[in-house]
Amino acid sequence: MLRDGDDLERQVEKLKRINAALIDRLDRADASRGSHWMLFQTAAVLEQELLARNRDLEQALAHLEAVNRELALARETADEANRSKTRFLRAASHDLLQPLSAAKLFLSHLSETVSEPLQVDLVTRIATAFDSTEELIRALLEISRLDSVRLDISSERVSLGRLFQRLMVDFQNDAEARGLELRFVISSATVMSNPVFLRRIAQNLISNAIKYTRTGRVLVGARREGADVWLEVHDTGPGIAPKDRERIFNEFERLAPDGEEPGTGLGLSIVRRACLRLGHEIALDSAPGRGSVFRIRLPRALEAPGALAAGPAPAATTGAVQRLAGTPPDPLLMADPMAGPAPASLAGRRVLVVENDAAMRDAYALLLRRWGMVVAAADGTQAALAQVAGFVPEALVTDYRLDRDDTGLGTIAALRRRLGTRLPALIVTAEPDPQLEAQADRLTSALLRKPVSESELRETLSALLDARSRGAAAAE
Repeated sequence: MLRDGDDLERQVEKLKRINAALIDRLDRADASRGSHWMLFQTAAVLEQELLARNRDLEQALAHLEAVNRELALARETADEANRSKTRFLRAASHDLLQPLSAAKLFLSHLSETVSEPLQVDLVTRIATAFDSTEELIRALLEISRLDSVRLDISSERVSLGRLFQRLMVDFQNDAEARGLELRFVISSATVMSNPVFLRRIAQNLISNAIKYTRTGRVLVGARREGADVWLEVHDTGPGIAPKDRERIFNEFERLAPDGEEPGTGLGLSIVRRACLRLGHEIALDSAPGRGSVFRIRLPRALEAPGALAAGPAPAATTGAVQRLAGTPPDPLLMADPMAGPAPASLAGRRVLVVENDAAMRDAYALLLRRWGMVVAAADGTQAALAQVAGFVPEALVTDYRLDRDDTGLGTIAALRRRLGTRLPALIVTAEPDPQLEAQADRLTSALLRKPVSESELRETLSALLDARSRGAAAAE
């Protein structure tokens, strides 16, 4: 019995251990099922959150797409407005400058007929008002062109020597009229820039220097620095205080009191805009009472493969060349002064005027006949061809923009074919397109911008006819 009792106790103990193991396994199974349930619940919550975020992202993308469509529409509207502005300004430049040019030519004739002091004074004041109007219109048109996103300003090789020669002709008389000494350091350097806008930059800097310098001189030259060349304009003017050095480049900012110096206050704004478009750095050194130096950094052009050695620098007016003060000799800075030829007489010379505006034709005819020239006039290319059947001109003055898509370029080509000779031609235009100068150069023709002054017209015609006379003499 005792043994049976021990066996029973052992079986009971064994069953207890088995039962405990089963209970432990059940507990672990319950715990495992709880963990998986929590994971399942968490996954479900995350899935709902992900779906919500996807909906938010889809809404954000849809909103972004709508915003992009609105921006594209706004940009297209702005581009169209800019194109419309460009078309308007092109038309306005012609329509505003055309009557202004005619008025200036009539006024020039009027100035020759008045003698009373009061009349002379009135004519002078009217002429000054016209000049101010012309300057303002040109400056506003130029700023508008520079601000145009579609304006393509390409760079090419530009000879500073030739540029300085043209600038010397532009400003020598103005400097002498103000009792100033204008000197250029003729340079053999060739730089990369846009020739039209680089000339305009230099013109504005020199014009400002002459305008605000009461006594002394204005010096223009170039200074080499590594792979670059600094175009520099020095003056002995009143100088610029540090606090004013930034605002002088703003529109309509003038340091001189109103009325003390003529001008629009737009010249330096044009300089900054043009330099920004061309990628040229501007630097200014100045102090009150010590004058100013404006500098434009230009990249030097690489020597063209197989290029010939540079010839002599372009001709310069005698006494107009001087080395930059305080600088050592520089192989880029060369001087070669020569005197220019005297202009030929206009009396008795035959000129054909092609102009579609009746007032401008009358103004040209009146002025040219006063100089003793024999004048024929036409309103377009076909009328000009009819004129030369009985009138062989020695020179041609033509507007660029004629009627019905006719242009002065076509007039020049047609007349040269008809006459069988390279007729000297002058194109007069109110168009702001800077490429017209290159087109005129290809036709070996002169170009003047409206409104044309009497002196510009006379000097240009004299130069054209004088060159024709020299060519005829050489042919003999």
